[in-house]
Amino acid sequence: MDALTPVDAGFVLADLDPGSTPGMSDKKHAARDLDSRRATLDKLQERLFAESRFGGTRSVLLVLQAMDTAGKGGIVRHVVGGIDPQGVHIHAFKAPTDEEKAHDFLWRIRKQLPQPGSIGVFDRSHYEDVLIHRVRGFSPPEVIEERYGIINNFEAEVAASGTTIVKVMLHISKDEQKKRLLERLDRPDKHWKFNPGDIDERLLWEKYQEAYQIAITRTSTTDAPWFVVPANHKWYARWAVQGLLLDAMTRLDPQWPAADYDVDAERARLLAS
Repeated sequence: MDALTPVDAGFVLADLDPGSTPGMSDKKHAARDLDSRRATLDKLQERLFAESRFGGTRSVLLVLQAMDTAGKGGIVRHVVGGIDPQGVHIHAFKAPTDEEKAHDFLWRIRKQLPQPGSIGVFDRSHYEDVLIHRVRGFSPPEVIEERYGIINNFEAEVAASGTTIVKVMLHISKDEQKKRLLERLDRPDKHWKFNPGDIDERLLWEKYQEAYQIAITRTSTTDAPWFVVPANHKWYARWAVQGLLLDAMTRLDPQWPAADYDVDAERARLLAS
């Protein structure tokens, strides 16, 4: 996919227009792509799973990070939802439990990594420990500073084990977030999605943008690159993330395992049975 490139050291988050749609300007065309590419993704995952049944160790991990209302749930439904559920492991990381707090911050992350043959999806992730912790002061600055390196080492280890990592920040504007939060308040069928705490976090918008800028530039590596996807237009964000995931799966190019038995002999036995 040519529209988006991995974040590099010179990337400036504030320079990226959340309302832009690089690589795709036609909403209807994007919708057709989203529909037509689902079957391809599903088939690639099935081949990856079949490979794992014969000793394959490869998997894919999609990490989704964003401000509230940016559309992570829609990505899960519209992009990953077209894949056989047996081949997908989705985990939404909430505030850590007392048990999780008793371990290092990656302990709960390691437990949710995808198994060989599967696609894992993290709805929020270990990056909360350098985002909200930085903004809210939940950890000392020196601890947060150390975590960037720990994360890079961890992701290099995960990649070396056979997991392809695709990290996506869904980038929306402050005005778009207000619009989406207002919709949740204006529609009774969306009241359940509204969290009063979202407004508290919104008041810290600039601090979060700074925290994201630091995190994504410090942890975008060859092993685990970051992609920042403009997300004011939900249709575009879904199309773009699907493209990134499809690119990753296509590069893996999993193949159907060769039979470890004599196909003709088994066919003859079956016909004679």
